[in-house]
Amino acid sequence: MGIDPITLIVALITVSTPVLLAAIGELVVEKTGVLNLGVEGMMITGAVMGFVVAVNTGSPTLGFLAGMASGMALSLVFGVLTQLLLSNQVATGLALTLFGLGLSALLGVGYPGSTPPVVSDPFPAAMAEIPVIGPILFGHSLVIYLSVLLVAAVWYVLGYTKMGLIIRAVGENHDAAHALGYKVIRIRLMAIMFGGACAGLGGAFLSVVRVQNWVDGMTAGAGWIALALVVFASWKPWRALLGAYLFGGVTALQLRLQAAGIDIPVEILAMSPYVITIVVLVIMSSDKSRTALNAPAALGKVFHATG
Repeated sequence: MGIDPITLIVALITVSTPVLLAAIGELVVEKTGVLNLGVEGMMITGAVMGFVVAVNTGSPTLGFLAGMASGMALSLVFGVLTQLLLSNQVATGLALTLFGLGLSALLGVGYPGSTPPVVSDPFPAAMAEIPVIGPILFGHSLVIYLSVLLVAAVWYVLGYTKMGLIIRAVGENHDAAHALGYKVIRIRLMAIMFGGACAGLGGAFLSVVRVQNWVDGMTAGAGWIALALVVFASWKPWRALLGAYLFGGVTALQLRLQAAGIDIPVEILAMSPYVITIVVLVIMSSDKSRTALNAPAALGKVFHATG
């Protein structure tokens, strides 16, 4: 049985979207100098809340909004603890992930096997039937197009606007930014909530669109992959898109190889996307000077206003 390249590309885009959304949100967070390791927890909470709301209301849109709100709420907890109470960012992020995993397991009781409402495509069905380009360009849900637009928007804002300059200034030297009169904590809290909303939306997309079911622990490390992709991308939005699509492509391919009955142990196929991601990260990190050059100088450092 052969593998159809068109369906593989379509699957690649769908599989990549949750990771891409989480990665682009975390990229903005890290650009302000904050390291939030709670992406996995925010994603899984967004997945369960998005699914539960979508099933109970019959509205995928409300499900996506609920996923964003839940991710934002968890990120705000992280923001208050790290920016106002000055707790350790690494420990707090890890605790956030553990909390999100436990909370999602509790909230999702009774929902495995439920069917979410169908998400309609923004383009007419006839456009998706155009040979080759139709399914690739016009056969997706609105969130997929929004994810690409979000990458473009983040790239433009960070590189070409005053807001982006302020965000980068806070991430490079928070003391200097504070001395210039910028509200460092406020800026970081807003970035943290933006990252939480993106992670929550990615989780909701995973449960409502991609899997169309709720399964405990369904993110399966997607939040950690998103964190790795930010480093892979050297904190550049378009490279985050490339990295997410690379991960999605390998994931989609291994699923089709399993379906085709390739004589390779299923466990090896299932682990291949993560192994390849690690290999790519090692290769990209081999040039330490370049990686360090792109990393925000104040990343992970605690800011305490002295005046």
